[in-house]
Amino acid sequence: MSFINYASREINCKIVYYGPGLGGKTTNLQYVYERTNPQNKGQLISLATETDRTLFFDFLPLDLGSVRGFRTRFHLYTVPGQVFYDASRKLILKGVDGVIFVADSQEARMDANLESLDNLKHNLHENGFDLAVIPYALQFNKRDLPSAVAYDVMLRALQIKGEPTFEAVAPKGIGVFETLKAVAKQVLHELSKK
Repeated sequence: MSFINYASREINCKIVYYGPGLGGKTTNLQYVYERTNPQNKGQLISLATETDRTLFFDFLPLDLGSVRGFRTRFHLYTVPGQVFYDASRKLILKGVDGVIFVADSQEARMDANLESLDNLKHNLHENGFDLAVIPYALQFNKRDLPSAVAYDVMLRALQIKGEPTFEAVAPKGIGVFETLKAVAKQVLHELSKK
C-alpha cells in the first residue's frame, strides 16, 4: 500500500522485517542503517519495550531509485519477536509493501521460526494481504554458528512459494543487503505494474 506524495514527487514504500525474537531482524536493520549514506537516510527510531533487548520497531527511510519520475523511499521496520507483542506486529504490518522473514538458523530455534512464520501468514491475512503474492524474501541468519541447521533442511521447512532465500550473518553484513535488494526489486516491479 504505497503512499504517493505528489508535492515531493516521492513514492513511500514499507518493508517489514519479521521473524522470531532475537533472530537478527534488528541487527539487519542496524547494519543497513550504519552503511547507508547519511544524505539518503532519516533517523533510526527505536522504541524499547519493558523486556530487555526487544525493540518495538525501527524506522529507516532509504532511497533506492525512481518509478515514473517519482523517487522511491523505503521505510524499513522490524517487529518485536515475542508472541506477547502480537498486536504490535499486526499493527506494523498495516500498509506493508514487502516482507523479509529473518529465520534463526540455530536448531533450537526451528520451532520458533515455524511459529513466527505461521503468525506472519495470519497477521498478513488479518490486514488483507496474502503471503503467496506479496513481495517476500527469506533470510537464514546466524549461518556462522556451529548449531546452524543445514540449508536444505531450512529451505524445506520454511520456504513458502519459491521466494528468494539468502544465507546471512547479519552482524558481519553477509546476506543483509542482498536480502533487502531482493524485496525492494519485487516492490518496485509491483509498483511499475500499477
